[in-house]
Order: sequence, then structure tokens, then C-alpha cells
Amino acid sequence: MQKNISSVFHRSMLLVISALVFAVSLPAQTSMAKPSQDYTRNVDPFIGVDWGGNTFVGAASPYGMVKVGPDMETFDGRKSGFGYSSNGVILGFSHLHLSGAQGKYGNILVAPVTGPLVLNDIKTPRTDEVNHVGYYAAKLTRYNLRVELTSSRRVGFHRYTFPASQQSHIVIDIAHALSLGTDWQAQKFLGAEIHLSSNHEAQGVARFTGGWNRGGEYRVYYYMVLDTPAETTQTWTGSTLSPSKDATVEANTPIGASFDFSTKANQVIQAKVGISFLSTEQAKQNVQQEIPAWNFAAVHAASTALWNKELSKLNLSGETDSQRHQLYTAMYHIMLMPTDRTGENPDWKSSEPYYDDYYCIWDTFRTSSPLLTLISPDRQRDIIRSLVDIYRHTGYMPDARSGNDNGRTQGGSNANVIVADAYVKGLKGIDYETAFAAMVHDAEAPPADQQKEGRGGLKDYNEKGYVTLADERSGSRTVEYSYDDFAIAEVACGLGKTKEAALYASRTHNFEHLWDKDMTAEGIKGFLRPRNPDGTWAPPYLAVRGTWPDFFYEGDIWTYSIYAPQDMRRLIEMAGGNMAFVHRLDWTFLRGHFDVTNEPGFLLPVLYNYAGRPDKTADVVHMILEKAFMDTRAGIPGNDDSGAMSSWLLFSTLGIFPIAGQDVYLISTPSIPDAALTLGNGKKIRIIAKNLDSNGLNRYVQSATLNGVDLKNAWFRHAQIKDGATVVLTLGSAPSKWGMTTLPPSMSDPNWSMCSELYPATLAH
Repeated sequence: MQKNISSVFHRSMLLVISALVFAVSLPAQTSMAKPSQDYTRNVDPFIGVDWGGNTFVGAASPYGMVKVGPDMETFDGRKSGFGYSSNGVILGFSHLHLSGAQGKYGNILVAPVTGPLVLNDIKTPRTDEVNHVGYYAAKLTRYNLRVELTSSRRVGFHRYTFPASQQSHIVIDIAHALSLGTDWQAQKFLGAEIHLSSNHEAQGVARFTGGWNRGGEYRVYYYMVLDTPAETTQTWTGSTLSPSKDATVEANTPIGASFDFSTKANQVIQAKVGISFLSTEQAKQNVQQEIPAWNFAAVHAASTALWNKELSKLNLSGETDSQRHQLYTAMYHIMLMPTDRTGENPDWKSSEPYYDDYYCIWDTFRTSSPLLTLISPDRQRDIIRSLVDIYRHTGYMPDARSGNDNGRTQGGSNANVIVADAYVKGLKGIDYETAFAAMVHDAEAPPADQQKEGRGGLKDYNEKGYVTLADERSGSRTVEYSYDDFAIAEVACGLGKTKEAALYASRTHNFEHLWDKDMTAEGIKGFLRPRNPDGTWAPPYLAVRGTWPDFFYEGDIWTYSIYAPQDMRRLIEMAGGNMAFVHRLDWTFLRGHFDVTNEPGFLLPVLYNYAGRPDKTADVVHMILEKAFMDTRAGIPGNDDSGAMSSWLLFSTLGIFPIAGQDVYLISTPSIPDAALTLGNGKKIRIIAKNLDSNGLNRYVQSATLNGVDLKNAWFRHAQIKDGATVVLTLGSAPSKWGMTTLPPSMSDPNWSMCSELYPATLAH
């Protein structure tokens, strides 16, 4: 989901990859030091904050509802859409943020101030900025004070060290939000209340609507308590300060409060801010239950312990310092969203888990969901249970959801793929019958709002086998719906629903209806092409990167024309066979048609495996990792999108890649000598790269074993690793014949049978 990626960076990356994709990389500086058992020390939250990565800076717990961090604007006055800016001034510290995306939240802003209080000017530069897992700190130079932040799941904890000042203040701005404005996807402030129940407490509610998902109203209830009584308190509405203890405003009117002090040098004042989507009383209970004491260090230590439990699921040996920081930071980013709001659902009561900020499944279904199925199956189970419960109460599983409201749907109904991925891998504890009903509803019930949920253009798709230009995004929707239908057929097979399995299996090749075998671009023949409502061909769509009204969403003919994970064998045949397909992929990478900054291209580097050329996959994956990902603030080449880019990085560095929605993993090339992921059952999948050199020359697999048995394929099944496995890849400096014979499974394989491919012994029903 891309919204502000720098076109300059995009062009430069394409040039780099085009020029160097099959070149030898420079040597990497290795470190033999083993990472500490405090895995959080390997995380650098600043990785990805620049060049459109939009990663969160601040304090949060895994999947935590509260993400407390700075909201900023650049020195020339441009407000950050996701909160942070490497260059600029701090406006304050708000409690709700996204990671890897922008255009939502930034609610309940708290800021320490010294000197005369000027309500519309409290911004300040900062120095000495630090962000560790669960901890943020900075010196606010305008006020000569230090800020420290930590958090629990639903509470932000602030610690301010003030200078000597007769005029010190802690202000709370209730009307603040990111991306406020009148634009069609801007957030809008609807009104708020604030009540000062004592000289050290404030509580109330703020109401907002809109944002990127164009969602309905969401209400943020808050309760703030200080450890030091204020000498005086004030509230404000508009630009007027008042001694009143209560204030209420309607839309677009500023509102807030100030706690005023005379402080001594180095005086510490602490604040706890509880957030709830239910009530002010619940916000207060969140504080009392989660952080009952005033022990900042203990709260930070508890957050660190939670993160260490998650981060310990990755183990590395022989990695470089850069790789260690990148991969543990990737793990951190992956577990920031979606947010666990169980017990905080304002719309219905349920015994099921409740998650929000699926922002967006269109991004995360490809890599993040398969990763959680591997390493955090209980978490993934609860996430899917939440999706199913959202269907029960709203009518659809979302493709994106934020602020307790579905929207927006960018491509297919990709929650279908998440359900299928869990099902074929044996994830238990899910009501698959209701999940299947939700999948069928996606496939059969046209939505009232095509950008909110469900499948737009569904009538044409189900009647004609493709979406026409009568509806937007008809090309990308058609290919994604085809794969979504494959996911439905998989689950139908496992549930014994043979009639439904046959129906949806028959739709899995609908992508062919938009294939123009005679369309030629740059000497390559065969591409997807738009069709008019009457079925005639429309002019080819040649834009590099479409958006909402276009034929392809955030992609082009080079990416979407070869998206058919359910049947790559058939697609390769349509494209002219293996040699022609390999040439096509070479051309895509060498001529700058591969977009490293966006999710639709995630599969492209490993598609060589389907044509019997895993050596080419090794070349491309190696080069992308070397040139597009770094351990710097600009180290993620596009929006991280709730950890989607980070999970691509993790899989690709380890040398295996999931085909989301199937039980198949493709082998690319590892970039670390020895790495392991701990599975949900405590077992490990370990990937050992023999002969891996620091120069990256030995990147071609010569032979492989899985649990000591020769593995001649450049792929394996989930059933082969689910109880733990050791994959040993022996590498060399030149391509070999390995992996060229038995290709990954496709529907057009001679012995393919839809339901027998599911390996019933692994099913979870």
C-alpha cells in the first residue's frame, strides 16, 4: 500500500538493480560476535523512517493498542502523515500510530512546555534522540527538558525532566490528529470533551472520522493522571485559556488542558495516559490494571521482556552486524500491527479476539501472514478468528480495517488467502465453517461500497469471467480474484464441499480472459489487456503504476501479467514456455520493470523456480538484498506496510519464500550461514548455507538436504518442516543443475487433483 514513496528513490533503485542485477557484490563486513540474549539490543527502530518507509518511532508492546511517540513537522512546516520526521520539530507525543503506513490516528497529544504558554506554538527541535524497543527519549532544546516514553498494551507512560522554571506546563491536546484536512482521505475532527477531575487528572473523549481508509467515526477515550499535583490547571477551547474544569467543543475547534507547575532543576514529573475505545472509565481501568505503580523502569523492563519473547524466535549465526540489525528490526516491525484490541471493541460484544488496524491485508497476506503461521500460530489463529468475527458482525472480512471500520479494498478479497494459508498448514482453533461462509460471501455478494469491502466488479467477474472497464482496477482485481477463488476451492476441498470446490476451482483460470497473446511490448509477447463492457479489447494499459481508477492498482503489465501462483505452469505455457519466460523475467529485472518498493512484485524474483532456473532466482534475490535494503533510516525501499516489506526481507535473507495460501515454500538463496526460526510447537526450522562467502559469490545451490535426505527440488512442503527441520544448502560460485527437474506444483501439472494436493493429514478441520 504505497502513498508517498519518493519517485526519486524509486527511479534510482530501478537503475541500480537494472545495472547490477547479475553482477558480483562488494564484500560485506562480517562479525563473528554472537548477539546477546537481550534480542531487543539488535533492533533499530529508526530503520525505514526515511524515503517512505513510514516505520513507527516511539514505544509499543507487541501488537499493542497504544503506540506512543512523537508527532512532527519538517522545518518548512510540512506535517508528517505517520508521525515522525528525521528533520524537523516535535509537536508533542500522541498515543495511537500506525507503522509502515500513514493517514490515520495521532490522537491524544501530550507535550511538556516551559515559559509562556502559546497554544498554537509549542513545537520544538530535539537533540539526543534515542529509540530502543519499548523506550523513546529526546531532549527538547527549546524548553531544555528531557522526554522519556514507554508503554504497556493500552497505556502510555511519560517521564519529563524539567529545568528550573516558574512556568512549566504539561499540556494535553485533544483535537490533534495526523493528516487533518479537507482532502477526501484526510482525517477530520468531529468534537471532544475534557474534564479535569482533580489537579492531576484529566479525562474525556475525542471523535474523529476519515483517514486513508475513509472510515466512519471512531471515538478515543482517555484518562491521564500525573504523579505531581499541578499548582494551577486550565482548559482551552479555540485560542482561549480558562480556569474552567470542563470543556466541550464541536468539529474543528481546538480543545485541551494545561497542568501548570513551578519546577526545580531536574525535577521529574510523570504522566500515565490510558486509552480506550469503550469509555473513560475503561481508560482509567486500563491505567490501574496495566501500570498501577509509578515505576517507569519496571514498565520498560516488562515491555522488553515481551519483545524478547517474540524476537527470540529468530536465531542467527555468522551474520554481519548490518544483517542482524535489519532482521531483528524486521521482526519488530512485523509485530507492531495488526493491533490487539480484544476487550476494546465498541461495536459488539463477543468472546472472540478482536484485532484492528489491518492496514492492509492486501500488503500482509503475501509474507507476514505465512510468517506468523510459522512462528506465532496462536497469534495468527486469533487474528483469523477476529477476521471471522468481523464478518459475523459487519457482513465481510476486511481487506483493510482501521478505526474500527472496514476500508479500503485495494485488490482482491485477500483474507481468503490468509484463511487458506492457515487451513492447508493445519492451524487449529479456527471456525473454518464460518470462515468458509465468509469466503463464499466475498465471492458471491456484490458490496454496496466497492472500496470499503468485498469484491468490486463482481457481477461481471462471475458472469463473464473477468472484470471489465466498467469497474476500476479491473486488471489487478481479475488476477487477484482468480487466486482468491483458488483459496476458496482449497478450503472447500478440505471441508468436503465437493460442489463448491469444483465451482471455485473452475474460476481459478479467469485471469486468462484478459490475456492478449498478441500484445507485444519491448519484444515480449503476451500481456493482460483491458476489456470494454461489451467484451472487446480496449487499448493496452501501459502506465507504470496505476492507482484507484486504473486497470492495474499499484503495478503494471510486467508485474500483474505473470501473477498466477495457482498455475504458473499454465501461465508459462501462455508466455511461450520456460525459455521465453526466463527471458521475460530477465528483461523485467534488467530493464527496470521490477518495482522493489511495492508488494505486487513480491513473488517475481522467485518465479524463475517455476521455469527450472533457481540460479536466476539466486542472482536477483541476492542483488535486491544488497542494493535495496540497508540498516539505515532509508533502509526499507518503500512503505513497510505493517511489516510487509520487513517480512519479505526476512524470508529472502533466510533463503526460503512462502507461496501464500499454499503449503509450498520456494528456495532462493540464503545470505546468512546459519539461521533458524522457532515454530509454534517449539521446534525449529534451521537453514544452513555451506560454503557461503562474505563476497556473495557462492550463492548458487549445488545440492540440498532436508533432515539429512537429498532434496532435489528448489521447494518443499509445509508438512516436511512443521515438526522441525534442518535444511542444508551447499553453495558454489557457478550455477548447477540442482532444482531444474521437479518444478514447484501447479494446477496444470499432469497429475494435479485439486483436493488431493491438500494432503489431508495436515488439515485442521
